[in-house]
Parts: sequence; C-alpha cells; structure tokens
Amino acid sequence: MDYSERPRRWPAYAMAVLFLGYAAGKAVFALHAQLGFPGGPPVSAAEAERYARDFMAPATAQWLATASGVVGAGLALATVTRLGRRVPRALMLLMLAGMFLAVAGGAGIMIADGFVGIGVGWRWYHGVLGLVVIGLQVAMFQSYMTVTRRRGAN
Repeated sequence: MDYSERPRRWPAYAMAVLFLGYAAGKAVFALHAQLGFPGGPPVSAAEAERYARDFMAPATAQWLATASGVVGAGLALATVTRLGRRVPRALMLLMLAGMFLAVAGGAGIMIADGFVGIGVGWRWYHGVLGLVVIGLQVAMFQSYMTVTRRRGAN
C-alpha cells in the first residue's frame, strides 16, 4: 500500500467531535443523575437503583464518563498536532491502544446488539454507527503510524 507523507487529519477530527458529543451527552445525563447513553436504549429505574447500590451514584458515573470523553478528544487531537507529536511514540501508541480497546468494546456491544440482539436495546443503526467509529479509530491510528514512522524504515 502506498502511503503519502501527508497525514490524513480528518479521522482524528471526526473522532474528537464524536468524543466531545459523547462527553456533552454524558454531562446532560449527569446533571439529571440518570444512567444511559445519549440516543441509546433507556435504563430502567430498577437497574439504575441497582447500579447505584452496587457501584456508584449515576451522576458520579456519568461525570467520569464525561471526563473520559474529553480526554479521548484530546488524545485524538494529539495525533495530528505538533504538541502531540512531542509525546514519545511508544507512550502514544500505548494510549491509542487503550483508547481503541475501550472504543471497540463499546462499539462491539452496539454492533452485536444492533445486528444480532443480545438484549441491551441497541438498534441496527447503532450497529452501523459502531462500525463507522471502529473504522475511524483504525484510520486515525494508521494516519498517526504513517506520519511518525522512522525515515528509511520501509
């Protein structure tokens, strides 16, 4: 495959927008002390109560998810900025791998439930969105790898 030296920035920008949208939606849910995912299946009151009893308050969980969305957006933007390129490559790859596992895990559930139905409540269009998000993650990772590869190491 022929890679140009100019990186594709749009996957990182798209991922940053998705992460910020996720963070904003989670912040709204946190303000209402409500569990769930914006645009996703509703969480019953009984399930939210059980979650609060077994883990943590819904508002706390949603604020933590909000923070993870902001961090994800920052990491996505770091793959295409000079400041982000100052981060050691091995550390950035480790962070991107962790990001990929988290995103692919959530998207995988959306895909499985959207197309097969595992009982969560995601619909087919959520499954399509999950596939798109995984594709964007791969494109962002590939772009970062292309622009940071060592010269002469073909």
